Amino acid sequence: MTRPKIIVICNRKGGTGKTNIAVNLAAYLSHFGKKVLLLDIDPQANATSGLGVEGGDKGIYEVLSQEIPFVSATREVRNNLWFVPAQGNLAGADIEMVNTENREYRLSHALDEFLQENEVHHGQPFDFVLIDTPPSLGLLTVNSLVAADYTLIPVQTEYYALEGLSQLISTIHLVKENLKPSLDVLGVVLTMYDTRSRLSSEVFHEVYKNFPYRVFRTVIPRNISLAEAPSFGKTILEYAPGSKGANAYKRLAKEFLFYYS
Repeated sequence: MTRPKIIVICNRKGGTGKTNIAVNLAAYLSHFGKKVLLLDIDPQANATSGLGVEGGDKGIYEVLSQEIPFVSATREVRNNLWFVPAQGNLAGADIEMVNTENREYRLSHALDEFLQENEVHHGQPFDFVLIDTPPSLGLLTVNSLVAADYTLIPVQTEYYALEGLSQLISTIHLVKENLKPSLDVLGVVLTMYDTRSRLSSEVFHEVYKNFPYRVFRTVIPRNISLAEAPSFGKTILEYAPGSKGANAYKRLAKEFLFYYS
């Protein structure tokens, strides 16, 4: 099987721009001709609403509950972009999986089976799988980390930006040591950057100086269009392709592809 790059986007803190990165990076990668699969594993279902998708009764919860096969929850929502939605019922999945066998591998097994079937029946494998996770370190996030090859961490350029980052890295290392030896940290993307703020600049340099992994050169700015786009069920590429936010995600996608070239 030609395995795609599987990247989980996670941070235990909320409000870091995690879903914005998942949706808009997926949009630009697909725009550049890559075949992309995006999974919404967050019970808040922000990626689902941000793409203008109705969750219905066929989503990631039913996959994790083994009620339906992965393919039944997958739909093509944009050209080259496939998506598995989330619904509110996903909120109980952490508790429901606690006593199940191989609970940390539910997503990994289902995704691997789907990717194999897709290549056999459709020929064209996916290039990338992106996973949007909840702002917590529960079983849904652990399932996502076990399913992934790499972790991409959004870090907000604010005073408490690095708070909790060490705990997240420790969790990633625990998953790597005990559940998924091949898991690695892809790097950090700095978000909500304000060019007028000295604090944003200080956090930027602090992360570059102290973070032991890759830090993407592209920063995602504070931008009204980025904040507005999800309420219209649109990516920034669709909503305001000439905005500063769109240009930043375009550069991020190019930097991302350069890293994998």
